[in-house]
Amino acid sequence: MPALDLNRLNVRPLADRRSLTRVDDILVLPSQDPSPVLPELASLIDSTAVAIQKARQRGAPVILMYGAHLLRNGATLLLTDLMVHGFIQHIATNGAGTIHDWEYAWLGRSTESVEENVADGTFGAWDETGRNIHLALLSGALQGLGWGTSLGRFIHEDGCELPPRSQLAGLVAQFPSDPMAPACCELLVAMDRHGLAEGRHNLSHNWKQASILANAWRLGITATVHPGIGYDIISCHPMFNGAVLGRAAAEDFRRFAGAVAQLDGGVVLSVGSAIMAPQVFEKSLSCAHNIRFQDGFGPVTNHQIFVVDLQDGGGWDWTQGEPPKSNPAYYLRFCKSFSRMGGAMHYLQCDNLAFIHHLHRRLISFAQ
Repeated sequence: MPALDLNRLNVRPLADRRSLTRVDDILVLPSQDPSPVLPELASLIDSTAVAIQKARQRGAPVILMYGAHLLRNGATLLLTDLMVHGFIQHIATNGAGTIHDWEYAWLGRSTESVEENVADGTFGAWDETGRNIHLALLSGALQGLGWGTSLGRFIHEDGCELPPRSQLAGLVAQFPSDPMAPACCELLVAMDRHGLAEGRHNLSHNWKQASILANAWRLGITATVHPGIGYDIISCHPMFNGAVLGRAAAEDFRRFAGAVAQLDGGVVLSVGSAIMAPQVFEKSLSCAHNIRFQDGFGPVTNHQIFVVDLQDGGGWDWTQGEPPKSNPAYYLRFCKSFSRMGGAMHYLQCDNLAFIHHLHRRLISFAQ
């Protein structure tokens, strides 16, 4: 069967889309009171906060892995406050998390009806989203930046700078085997095919306070992105380039694995990420162990993992290890994978915004 020619895609202005969520409606202020939770859940959240506080007291990192719904539920300002106070050292999300992040920052709204828009062929086919995320990654690749830092910088600095074509072509001709040569080539191709001009590309992000990535960049917090090719709406765009996305994601995987290699005594929070977080974490930990063993060190130890999701955990007590294959809970990847990762794994059945809001309240009380 012939491949689909994505260059023929008809993309439309993002402002024409009926967006389902607005920044002004969803952002939760740190001063707001969180919604109440059951006493037993409040106790588990308190235990999470204590674990984070102890990790930071011993200088161990806290890594937050999150799905797009945490952003869509309005947690950005809460997470930013936790980063400001030093409670989070690394954030990691999937491709969808960055798409909502950018759309909120630029347009002030995001989210569309999947069912309606797939039916008429408009789902994801929005020009500015695909164009500007690719632009941010193409520009960032020239400095060896990954997805999270490239897009965070692009939002924070309201655009990027593209070098002259002659300079890019000269670098490729002079250093054809340099690791940066492919990034230069991809940018040259994009400039020619998609009308990207040399020089400064200005794009005002009037709601950048709603961007977790921009706030992480501003605060010097490492942000990594772990997408799938074809998973996200930026695939529905003529500029779609798997090499560009893959290069940025590969750099972020290396950076994430480097963070995991330093996780001794630290904390991992997996909030609303049933697929990306467990899959990426287990491979990163294996790579970290591989290198540590070569260097004469043992495995990562004394780390704790707190997994948060709305599902009931299969009715299994995950403190007892994983269930047998005959139990349906065995197939809950977001619990099973993390239960195999050496540290103590705790499962909290909770709305992700409520969890972050209560956790924020508890942690900030430590800082006061």
